[in-house]
Amino acid sequence: MSLITLKGITKNYVMGKETLQVLKGIDLTIEKGEYVALMGPSGSGKSTLMNMIGCLDSPTSGSYILNDQDVSRMTDNELAEIRNQEIGFVFQTFNLMPRQTALENVALPLIYAGIKKNQRDEMAKKTLVGVGLADRITHKPNELSGGQRQRVAVARALVNNPAILLADEPTGNLDSKTSIEIMQLFNELHTKGNTIILVTHEEDIAKFAKRIIRLKDGRIEHESINSSIS
Repeated sequence: MSLITLKGITKNYVMGKETLQVLKGIDLTIEKGEYVALMGPSGSGKSTLMNMIGCLDSPTSGSYILNDQDVSRMTDNELAEIRNQEIGFVFQTFNLMPRQTALENVALPLIYAGIKKNQRDEMAKKTLVGVGLADRITHKPNELSGGQRQRVAVARALVNNPAILLADEPTGNLDSKTSIEIMQLFNELHTKGNTIILVTHEEDIAKFAKRIIRLKDGRIEHESINSSIS
């Protein structure tokens, strides 16, 4: 079952009198439960494509169907609602609230969803336990290691049970050992049925994904299946 269908996606930015064409007709289908890595050098369009998939931006032309909804023609407010319901984001810089505990950080998306505090706390606690942070629930970000902070960020992305987990360079600020631990966590989440889209420029990180899509100059240059993953 297709979760994401992109057809003829283009994205142009007007810079003064010039028009910069960043995406040049992207066709892409991602099935529910897939684990996909988007790769490409700087300027290849991978960040723009991630913004498109994450409903952070709209295409200049083409269509984007997410979970049977055409999101390519939605207003900013409608896109914000889709983001909150359907997409969990994990960023390189963690983006945690420094004065809030792990539990409070993870519960944040549930406030926007209008869920009552008791239920929020219960859902946030359960999600933190699920990413291996049962003993860090009351800790603030400055009391956590880099890997633990990223686990909090992953828990926050998962707490709404989104259709997609979208991870942008999630190991960019971590050392090698911690990076592998975070990628193993993504593997565990994938085996539980989560759809994961990973944006990375690191070959070693992309190898954790089942399918690798390489972009160059705003187009999909190459696609491959990682046969070493069953």
